[in-house]
Amino acid sequence: MSMTEEAIMASIEDLVAMAPRATGTPGGEAAAGYVADRFTAAGLETRVLEVPSFSWTADACGIRVGATEVECAPILHSGLAAHDWTGTAAHRAEAEVIDIGADRVRRHDVRGRIVLFDLTFDMTVAHSLPLTMYLHDPGRRVMRRDVLASRNPYVTSLARTMTEAAAAGAVGVIGVLRDYPDSRNYHNEYYRRTLFALPGAWVTRAEGARLRGLLARTPRATLTLDVTRRQVVSRTVIGVLPGRTTDAVMIQSHHDSIGAGAVEDASGTAEVIALAEHYGAAAAAGVRREKTLLFVTFDTHFTGYQAHREFATHYVLSPDAPWNIVLNTTIEHIGLRAVEGEDGGFASTGETEPRGIFVNVNPAFTWRIARGIRRHGLHGTSLMGAGLLEFFAGGIPTDASFTLVAGVPTVSLISGPLYLYDDADTIDRIDRAQLVPVARFFADLIDDVDARDGRLLGTMPTRLRRMLPRGRW
Repeated sequence: MSMTEEAIMASIEDLVAMAPRATGTPGGEAAAGYVADRFTAAGLETRVLEVPSFSWTADACGIRVGATEVECAPILHSGLAAHDWTGTAAHRAEAEVIDIGADRVRRHDVRGRIVLFDLTFDMTVAHSLPLTMYLHDPGRRVMRRDVLASRNPYVTSLARTMTEAAAAGAVGVIGVLRDYPDSRNYHNEYYRRTLFALPGAWVTRAEGARLRGLLARTPRATLTLDVTRRQVVSRTVIGVLPGRTTDAVMIQSHHDSIGAGAVEDASGTAEVIALAEHYGAAAAAGVRREKTLLFVTFDTHFTGYQAHREFATHYVLSPDAPWNIVLNTTIEHIGLRAVEGEDGGFASTGETEPRGIFVNVNPAFTWRIARGIRRHGLHGTSLMGAGLLEFFAGGIPTDASFTLVAGVPTVSLISGPLYLYDDADTIDRIDRAQLVPVARFFADLIDDVDARDGRLLGTMPTRLRRMLPRGRW
Protein backbone atom coordinates (compact mmCIF):
# COMPACT_ATOMS: atom_id res chain seq x y z
CA MET A 1 0.00 0.00 0.00
CA SER A 2 3.03 2.29 -0.34
CA MET A 3 2.04 3.70 -3.73
CA THR A 4 -1.16 5.41 -2.67
CA GLU A 5 -1.86 9.12 -2.55
CA GLU A 6 -2.38 8.99 1.20
CA ALA A 7 0.89 7.17 1.87
CA ILE A 8 2.97 9.41 -0.38
CA MET A 9 1.37 12.56 1.06
CA ALA A 10 2.11 11.32 4.59
CA SER A 11 5.81 11.06 3.70
CA ILE A 12 5.76 14.56 2.21
CA GLU A 13 4.12 15.95 5.34
CA ASP A 14 6.72 14.25 7.53
CA LEU A 15 9.57 15.77 5.53
CA VAL A 16 8.04 19.24 5.44
CA ALA A 17 7.69 19.12 9.23
CA MET A 18 11.50 18.77 9.45
CA ALA A 19 12.18 21.84 7.30
CA PRO A 20 14.38 23.61 6.67
CA ARG A 21 16.32 20.50 5.64
CA ALA A 22 19.46 22.39 4.65
CA THR A 23 22.79 20.59 4.47
CA GLY A 24 24.49 20.51 7.85
CA THR A 25 21.42 21.56 9.85
CA PRO A 26 19.36 19.54 12.35
CA GLY A 27 16.55 19.39 9.79
CA GLY A 28 18.89 18.05 7.14
CA GLU A 29 20.23 15.39 9.49
CA ALA A 30 16.70 14.47 10.56
CA ALA A 31 15.60 14.08 6.92
CA ALA A 32 18.52 11.78 6.14
CA GLY A 33 17.75 9.72 9.24
CA TYR A 34 14.08 9.55 8.29
CA VAL A 35 14.85 8.25 4.79
CA ALA A 36 17.38 5.75 6.16
CA ASP A 37 14.83 4.42 8.66
CA ARG A 38 12.19 4.04 5.94
CA PHE A 39 14.63 2.23 3.65
CA THR A 40 15.70 -0.13 6.43
CA ALA A 41 12.09 -0.86 7.42
CA ALA A 42 11.40 -1.66 3.75
CA GLY A 43 14.06 -4.39 3.88
CA LEU A 44 16.82 -2.52 2.04
CA GLU A 45 20.52 -2.66 2.88
CA THR A 46 20.99 0.95 3.94
CA ARG A 47 24.11 3.07 4.10
CA VAL A 48 24.82 6.80 4.43
CA LEU A 49 27.41 8.50 2.24
CA GLU A 50 28.98 11.32 4.27
CA VAL A 51 30.71 14.01 2.22
CA PRO A 52 32.06 17.42 3.30
CA SER A 53 30.03 20.40 2.15
CA PHE A 54 29.39 23.95 3.36
CA SER A 55 26.79 25.86 5.32
CA TRP A 56 26.38 29.56 4.42
CA THR A 57 24.42 31.98 6.61
CA ALA A 58 23.90 35.72 6.55
CA ASP A 59 24.27 37.31 9.97
CA ALA A 60 23.29 40.76 8.69
CA CYS A 61 22.03 42.22 5.41
CA GLY A 62 21.10 45.80 4.73
CA ILE A 63 20.74 48.53 2.12
CA ARG A 64 20.75 52.21 3.11
CA VAL A 65 20.44 55.32 0.98
CA GLY A 66 21.27 58.33 3.12
CA ALA A 67 19.32 57.77 6.31
CA THR A 68 16.69 55.54 4.65
CA GLU A 69 16.77 51.76 5.03
CA VAL A 70 15.43 49.62 2.19
CA GLU A 71 14.15 46.14 3.09
CA CYS A 72 16.20 43.38 1.49
CA ALA A 73 17.32 39.75 1.74
CA PRO A 74 20.77 38.29 1.09
CA ILE A 75 21.77 36.73 -2.20
CA LEU A 76 22.65 33.27 -0.92
CA HIS A 77 26.29 32.17 -1.16
CA SER A 78 27.51 35.69 -1.96
CA GLY A 79 30.49 37.39 -0.36
CA LEU A 80 32.82 34.37 -0.66
CA ALA A 81 36.59 34.67 -0.98
CA ALA A 82 36.96 31.23 -2.60
CA HIS A 83 34.94 28.11 -3.31
CA ASP A 84 36.44 26.36 -0.28
CA TRP A 85 36.56 29.44 1.98
CA THR A 86 35.25 29.15 5.52
CA GLY A 87 35.06 31.72 8.29
CA THR A 88 33.26 35.00 8.88
CA ALA A 89 33.35 38.15 6.77
CA ALA A 90 31.82 41.57 7.26
CA HIS A 91 31.19 43.25 3.91
CA ARG A 92 30.40 46.97 3.87
CA ALA A 93 30.28 48.65 0.47
CA GLU A 94 29.57 52.39 0.50
CA ALA A 95 29.65 53.58 -3.08
CA GLU A 96 27.90 55.11 -6.04
CA VAL A 97 25.19 52.87 -7.48
CA ILE A 98 25.04 52.21 -11.20
CA ASP A 99 21.66 50.99 -12.44
CA ILE A 100 22.07 48.66 -15.42
CA GLY A 101 18.50 47.30 -15.41
CA ALA A 102 18.43 44.08 -17.44
CA ASP A 103 21.54 45.02 -19.45
CA ARG A 104 24.90 43.24 -19.37
CA VAL A 105 27.46 44.50 -16.86
CA ARG A 106 30.19 44.55 -19.48
CA ARG A 107 28.53 47.47 -21.25
CA HIS A 108 28.99 49.74 -18.23
CA ASP A 109 31.80 51.21 -16.15
CA VAL A 110 31.13 49.60 -12.77
CA ARG A 111 34.57 49.84 -11.16
CA GLY A 112 34.27 50.85 -7.52
CA ARG A 113 30.46 50.92 -7.79
CA ILE A 114 27.50 48.90 -6.58
CA VAL A 115 25.64 47.31 -9.49
CA LEU A 116 21.83 47.53 -9.38
CA PHE A 117 20.35 45.02 -11.82
CA ASP A 118 17.05 43.38 -12.72
CA LEU A 119 17.20 39.61 -12.28
CA THR A 120 15.76 38.02 -15.39
CA PHE A 121 14.41 34.49 -15.68
CA ASP A 122 15.85 33.49 -19.01
CA MET A 123 14.16 30.20 -19.85
CA THR A 124 10.51 29.85 -20.81
CA VAL A 125 8.56 26.66 -21.38
CA ALA A 126 8.83 27.41 -25.10
CA HIS A 127 12.63 27.19 -24.90
CA SER A 128 12.33 23.46 -24.19
CA LEU A 129 10.47 22.76 -27.45
CA PRO A 130 13.59 22.24 -29.62
CA LEU A 131 14.61 19.35 -27.33
CA THR A 132 11.11 17.88 -27.22
CA MET A 133 10.63 14.50 -28.89
CA TYR A 134 7.14 13.83 -27.52
CA LEU A 135 4.56 15.85 -25.62
CA HIS A 136 1.50 14.43 -23.86
CA ASP A 137 -0.78 17.44 -23.70
CA PRO A 138 -4.47 16.52 -23.70
CA GLY A 139 -6.61 19.61 -23.65
CA ARG A 140 -3.64 21.73 -24.80
CA ARG A 141 -2.69 22.64 -21.22
CA VAL A 142 0.91 23.33 -22.24
CA MET A 143 0.54 24.60 -25.78
CA ARG A 144 -1.14 27.82 -24.71
CA ARG A 145 0.50 31.19 -25.16
CA ASP A 146 0.44 32.05 -21.44
CA VAL A 147 1.96 28.70 -20.43
CA LEU A 148 4.63 28.68 -23.15
CA ALA A 149 5.69 32.18 -22.06
CA SER A 150 5.97 31.27 -18.36
CA ARG A 151 9.49 31.30 -16.92
CA ASN A 152 11.24 28.99 -14.49
CA PRO A 153 13.34 30.44 -11.63
CA TYR A 154 16.44 28.30 -12.25
CA VAL A 155 17.97 29.66 -15.47
CA THR A 156 18.60 33.32 -14.65
CA SER A 157 20.96 36.24 -15.20
CA LEU A 158 22.42 35.94 -11.67
CA ALA A 159 25.61 33.96 -12.38
CA ARG A 160 26.72 36.01 -15.37
CA THR A 161 25.92 39.30 -13.61
CA MET A 162 27.90 38.28 -10.53
CA THR A 163 30.84 37.08 -12.63
CA GLU A 164 30.99 40.16 -14.86
CA ALA A 165 30.53 42.56 -11.95
CA ALA A 166 33.41 41.02 -9.97
CA ALA A 167 35.68 40.92 -13.02
CA ALA A 168 34.95 44.58 -13.79
CA GLY A 169 35.81 45.78 -10.29
CA ALA A 170 32.36 46.37 -8.78
CA VAL A 171 32.11 46.31 -4.97
CA GLY A 172 28.63 44.79 -4.59
CA VAL A 173 25.38 43.93 -6.34
CA ILE A 174 21.70 44.52 -5.63
CA GLY A 175 19.24 42.38 -7.56
CA VAL A 176 15.67 43.47 -8.24
CA LEU A 177 13.38 40.44 -8.50
CA ARG A 178 11.70 41.80 -11.59
CA ASP A 179 10.15 38.56 -12.85
CA TYR A 180 9.00 37.45 -9.41
CA PRO A 181 5.90 37.93 -7.26
CA ASP A 182 6.03 40.17 -4.19
CA SER A 183 8.62 38.11 -2.29
CA ARG A 184 12.29 38.57 -1.55
CA ASN A 185 12.57 34.97 -0.31
CA TYR A 186 14.25 33.80 -3.49
CA HIS A 187 16.67 31.11 -2.27
CA ASN A 188 19.12 30.72 -5.13
CA GLU A 189 21.34 27.67 -5.35
CA TYR A 190 25.12 27.63 -5.10
CA TYR A 191 26.15 27.55 -8.74
CA ARG A 192 29.19 25.33 -8.34
CA ARG A 193 31.28 26.77 -11.19
CA THR A 194 30.52 30.42 -10.32
CA LEU A 195 32.09 32.09 -7.30
CA PHE A 196 29.93 34.86 -5.85
CA ALA A 197 32.80 36.95 -4.55
CA LEU A 198 30.82 40.18 -4.15
CA PRO A 199 28.26 40.83 -1.42
CA GLY A 200 24.72 40.86 -2.76
CA ALA A 201 21.14 41.51 -1.73
CA TRP A 202 17.69 40.96 -3.18
CA VAL A 203 14.85 43.48 -3.24
CA THR A 204 11.33 42.98 -4.56
CA ARG A 205 10.03 44.76 -7.63
CA ALA A 206 8.25 47.33 -5.42
CA GLU A 207 11.30 47.77 -3.20
CA GLY A 208 13.41 48.18 -6.32
CA ALA A 209 11.16 50.99 -7.53
CA ARG A 210 11.48 52.68 -4.15
CA LEU A 211 15.24 52.24 -4.18
CA ARG A 212 15.50 53.74 -7.64
CA GLY A 213 13.46 56.72 -6.49
CA LEU A 214 15.84 57.31 -3.59
CA LEU A 215 18.89 56.92 -5.84
CA ALA A 216 17.53 59.51 -8.26
CA ARG A 217 18.13 62.07 -5.50
CA THR A 218 21.14 60.46 -3.81
CA PRO A 219 23.06 58.11 -6.15
CA ARG A 220 25.06 56.46 -3.36
CA ALA A 221 24.14 53.60 -1.08
CA THR A 222 25.60 51.42 1.63
CA LEU A 223 25.33 47.66 1.17
CA THR A 224 26.01 45.52 4.24
CA LEU A 225 26.38 41.75 4.29
CA ASP A 226 27.92 39.76 7.15
CA VAL A 227 28.36 36.09 6.34
CA THR A 228 29.49 32.93 8.08
CA ARG A 229 30.50 29.84 6.17
CA ARG A 230 31.52 26.61 7.82
CA GLN A 231 32.34 23.13 6.64
CA VAL A 232 29.66 20.58 7.48
CA VAL A 233 28.97 16.92 6.78
CA SER A 234 26.33 16.07 4.21
CA ARG A 235 24.36 12.84 4.39
CA THR A 236 23.21 11.03 1.26
CA VAL A 237 21.12 7.92 1.86
CA ILE A 238 21.57 4.79 -0.26
CA GLY A 239 19.23 1.82 -0.02
CA VAL A 240 20.18 -1.38 -1.84
CA LEU A 241 17.85 -4.16 -2.91
CA PRO A 242 20.17 -6.84 -4.32
CA GLY A 243 19.27 -8.61 -7.53
CA ARG A 244 20.78 -11.66 -9.17
CA THR A 245 23.43 -9.46 -10.82
CA THR A 246 25.35 -6.30 -9.95
CA ASP A 247 23.80 -4.50 -12.92
CA ALA A 248 21.79 -1.81 -11.15
CA VAL A 249 18.93 0.59 -11.73
CA MET A 250 19.13 3.78 -9.68
CA ILE A 251 16.06 5.64 -8.36
CA GLN A 252 17.00 9.12 -7.17
CA SER A 253 15.87 12.43 -5.68
CA HIS A 254 17.22 14.83 -3.02
CA HIS A 255 15.93 15.36 0.51
CA ASP A 256 17.56 18.70 1.34
CA SER A 257 15.75 22.04 1.14
CA ILE A 258 16.17 25.69 2.08
CA GLY A 259 12.57 26.43 3.07
CA ALA A 260 9.60 24.11 3.53
CA GLY A 261 10.60 22.34 0.33
CA ALA A 262 7.33 20.52 -0.28
CA VAL A 263 7.67 20.26 -4.05
CA GLU A 264 11.49 20.78 -3.99
CA ASP A 265 11.96 18.04 -3.05
CA ALA A 266 9.86 16.31 -0.44
CA SER A 267 7.70 15.23 -3.37
CA GLY A 268 10.54 13.44 -5.15
CA THR A 269 11.91 11.93 -1.94
CA ALA A 270 8.46 10.61 -1.02
CA GLU A 271 8.22 8.96 -4.45
CA VAL A 272 11.59 7.27 -3.95
CA ILE A 273 10.46 6.01 -0.54
CA ALA A 274 7.20 4.72 -2.00
CA LEU A 275 9.04 2.82 -4.72
CA ALA A 276 11.54 1.43 -2.19
CA GLU A 277 8.68 0.11 -0.07
CA HIS A 278 6.90 -1.28 -3.13
CA TYR A 279 9.92 -3.29 -4.26
CA GLY A 280 10.93 -4.16 -0.71
CA ALA A 281 7.51 -5.73 -0.13
CA ALA A 282 7.81 -7.68 -3.37
CA ALA A 283 11.21 -9.00 -2.33
CA ALA A 284 9.83 -10.01 1.08
CA ALA A 285 7.12 -11.95 -0.75
CA GLY A 286 9.77 -13.90 -2.65
CA VAL A 287 10.08 -11.91 -5.86
CA ARG A 288 13.71 -11.95 -7.06
CA ARG A 289 14.82 -9.41 -9.60
CA GLU A 290 17.55 -9.72 -12.18
CA LYS A 291 18.98 -6.26 -11.56
CA THR A 292 19.92 -4.66 -8.25
CA LEU A 293 17.89 -1.59 -7.28
CA LEU A 294 19.59 1.46 -5.73
CA PHE A 295 17.35 3.99 -3.99
CA VAL A 296 19.23 7.24 -3.34
CA THR A 297 18.24 10.57 -1.81
CA PHE A 298 20.99 13.14 -2.09
CA ASP A 299 22.15 15.99 0.09
CA THR A 300 24.13 19.09 -1.18
CA HIS A 301 21.65 20.02 -3.93
CA PHE A 302 21.81 23.65 -2.74
CA THR A 303 25.41 23.83 -1.55
CA GLY A 304 27.52 22.72 -4.49
CA TYR A 305 26.61 19.11 -5.33
CA GLN A 306 29.63 17.68 -3.54
CA ALA A 307 27.76 14.48 -2.67
CA HIS A 308 26.62 14.02 -6.26
CA ARG A 309 30.18 14.30 -7.54
CA GLU A 310 31.49 11.90 -4.90
CA PHE A 311 28.76 9.37 -5.72
CA ALA A 312 29.50 9.55 -9.45
CA THR A 313 33.23 9.24 -8.82
CA HIS A 314 32.98 6.33 -6.38
CA TYR A 315 29.99 4.40 -7.69
CA VAL A 316 30.05 5.10 -11.43
CA LEU A 317 33.54 6.02 -12.64
CA SER A 318 35.63 3.93 -10.25
CA PRO A 319 36.78 0.54 -11.58
CA ASP A 320 36.10 -0.79 -8.08
CA ALA A 321 32.46 0.32 -8.01
CA PRO A 322 30.30 -2.36 -6.36
CA TRP A 323 27.57 -2.02 -8.99
CA ASN A 324 27.32 -1.42 -12.70
CA ILE A 325 24.64 1.26 -12.88
CA VAL A 326 22.92 0.71 -16.22
CA LEU A 327 20.10 3.23 -15.76
CA ASN A 328 19.38 6.27 -13.61
CA THR A 329 15.82 7.36 -12.93
CA THR A 330 15.32 10.67 -11.13
CA ILE A 331 12.07 12.14 -9.78
CA GLU A 332 11.76 15.83 -8.90
CA HIS A 333 9.02 18.41 -8.37
CA ILE A 334 5.50 17.03 -8.56
CA GLY A 335 3.79 20.37 -8.18
CA LEU A 336 0.97 22.59 -9.31
CA ARG A 337 1.56 25.50 -11.65
CA ALA A 338 1.47 28.96 -10.08
CA VAL A 339 1.39 32.47 -11.46
CA GLU A 340 1.64 35.88 -9.86
CA GLY A 341 -1.72 36.61 -8.23
CA GLU A 342 -3.64 39.84 -7.97
CA ASP A 343 -2.36 40.26 -4.41
CA GLY A 344 1.24 39.93 -5.60
CA GLY A 345 1.71 36.42 -4.22
CA PHE A 346 1.88 33.00 -5.84
CA ALA A 347 -1.56 32.01 -7.11
CA SER A 348 -2.14 28.35 -7.93
CA THR A 349 -3.77 27.60 -11.28
CA GLY A 350 -4.87 24.12 -10.18
CA GLU A 351 -3.02 22.67 -13.18
CA THR A 352 0.05 20.46 -13.30
CA GLU A 353 3.27 22.41 -13.76
CA PRO A 354 4.59 21.51 -17.24
CA ARG A 355 7.21 18.80 -16.85
CA GLY A 356 10.07 17.47 -18.88
CA ILE A 357 11.66 14.04 -18.78
CA PHE A 358 15.26 14.20 -19.98
CA VAL A 359 16.31 10.95 -21.66
CA ASN A 360 19.45 9.62 -23.32
CA VAL A 361 18.23 6.10 -23.98
CA ASN A 362 17.82 4.08 -27.17
CA PRO A 363 14.93 4.81 -29.55
CA ALA A 364 12.92 1.69 -28.67
CA PHE A 365 13.13 2.48 -24.96
CA THR A 366 12.24 6.12 -25.64
CA TRP A 367 9.14 4.96 -27.51
CA ARG A 368 8.11 2.72 -24.59
CA ILE A 369 8.62 5.63 -22.16
CA ALA A 370 6.38 7.83 -24.31
CA ARG A 371 3.69 5.14 -24.22
CA GLY A 372 4.05 4.97 -20.43
CA ILE A 373 3.56 8.72 -20.11
CA ARG A 374 0.32 8.45 -22.05
CA ARG A 375 -0.86 5.26 -20.33
CA HIS A 376 -0.42 6.70 -16.83
CA GLY A 377 -1.90 10.10 -17.67
CA LEU A 378 1.19 12.22 -17.02
CA HIS A 379 -0.39 15.20 -18.71
CA GLY A 380 1.74 18.24 -19.42
CA THR A 381 4.82 16.03 -19.75
CA SER A 382 7.35 16.13 -22.56
CA LEU A 383 10.22 13.82 -23.45
CA MET A 384 13.41 15.80 -24.08
CA GLY A 385 16.49 14.42 -25.74
CA ALA A 386 19.65 14.62 -23.62
CA GLY A 387 21.92 12.51 -25.80
CA LEU A 388 24.24 15.38 -26.69
CA LEU A 389 24.04 17.05 -23.27
CA GLU A 390 25.83 14.13 -21.59
CA PHE A 391 29.07 15.27 -23.26
CA PHE A 392 28.98 18.77 -21.77
CA ALA A 393 30.11 19.63 -18.24
CA GLY A 394 26.82 21.37 -17.54
CA GLY A 395 24.82 18.22 -18.24
CA ILE A 396 21.12 18.71 -17.60
CA PRO A 397 19.38 21.01 -15.08
CA THR A 398 18.34 18.18 -12.78
CA ASP A 399 19.69 16.24 -9.81
CA ALA A 400 20.75 13.49 -12.25
CA SER A 401 23.30 15.65 -14.07
CA PHE A 402 26.43 14.11 -12.55
CA THR A 403 25.56 10.50 -13.23
CA LEU A 404 24.49 11.54 -16.73
CA VAL A 405 27.85 13.12 -17.57
CA ALA A 406 29.55 10.13 -15.94
CA GLY A 407 27.98 8.00 -18.68
CA VAL A 408 24.82 6.52 -17.18
CA PRO A 409 21.69 6.31 -19.39
CA THR A 410 19.14 8.52 -17.67
CA VAL A 411 15.40 9.14 -17.37
CA SER A 412 15.00 12.30 -15.29
CA LEU A 413 11.66 13.98 -14.52
CA ILE A 414 11.79 17.70 -13.62
CA SER A 415 9.59 20.79 -13.55
CA GLY A 416 10.25 24.43 -12.69
CA PRO A 417 7.31 26.05 -10.91
CA LEU A 418 7.66 29.75 -10.11
CA TYR A 419 7.74 29.19 -6.33
CA LEU A 420 10.45 26.50 -6.48
CA TYR A 421 13.08 28.48 -4.54
CA ASP A 422 10.67 30.33 -2.29
CA ASP A 423 9.21 29.87 1.17
CA ALA A 424 5.91 29.62 -0.71
CA ASP A 425 6.82 26.03 -1.66
CA THR A 426 4.39 24.67 0.90
CA ILE A 427 2.32 21.51 1.17
CA ASP A 428 -0.61 23.00 -0.76
CA ARG A 429 1.60 23.24 -3.87
CA ILE A 430 1.77 19.45 -4.24
CA ASP A 431 -0.02 18.06 -7.29
CA ARG A 432 -1.72 15.32 -5.30
CA ALA A 433 -3.54 13.84 -8.28
CA GLN A 434 -0.21 13.11 -10.01
CA LEU A 435 1.59 11.41 -7.09
CA VAL A 436 0.33 7.89 -7.86
CA PRO A 437 0.55 8.16 -11.67
CA VAL A 438 4.19 9.26 -11.40
CA ALA A 439 5.02 6.39 -9.01
CA ARG A 440 3.33 3.82 -11.25
CA PHE A 441 5.01 5.23 -14.35
CA PHE A 442 8.44 4.78 -12.79
CA ALA A 443 7.56 1.34 -11.45
CA ASP A 444 6.61 0.24 -14.97
CA LEU A 445 9.83 1.72 -16.31
CA ILE A 446 11.94 -0.12 -13.71
CA ASP A 447 10.13 -3.38 -14.45
CA ASP A 448 10.60 -2.84 -18.17
CA VAL A 449 14.39 -2.79 -17.99
CA ASP A 450 14.83 -5.66 -15.53
CA ALA A 451 15.15 -8.37 -18.16
CA ARG A 452 16.81 -6.20 -20.81
CA ASP A 453 20.48 -6.01 -21.66
CA GLY A 454 21.81 -3.05 -19.65
CA ARG A 455 24.62 -2.52 -22.15
CA LEU A 456 22.09 -1.48 -24.80
CA LEU A 457 19.82 0.87 -22.86
CA GLY A 458 21.63 4.09 -23.78
CA THR A 459 21.79 6.03 -27.00
CA MET A 460 25.05 4.19 -27.69
CA PRO A 461 26.39 0.82 -26.50
CA THR A 462 28.25 0.83 -23.18
CA ARG A 463 31.54 -0.29 -24.76
CA LEU A 464 31.60 2.79 -27.00
CA ARG A 465 30.36 5.10 -24.25
CA ARG A 466 33.22 4.09 -21.94
CA MET A 467 35.79 5.08 -24.57
CA LEU A 468 34.63 8.68 -24.42
CA PRO A 469 35.75 11.34 -21.89
CA ARG A 470 33.75 11.23 -18.66
CA GLY A 471 33.43 13.06 -15.37
CA ARG A 472 34.09 16.55 -16.72
CA TRP A 473 32.23 18.64 -14.23
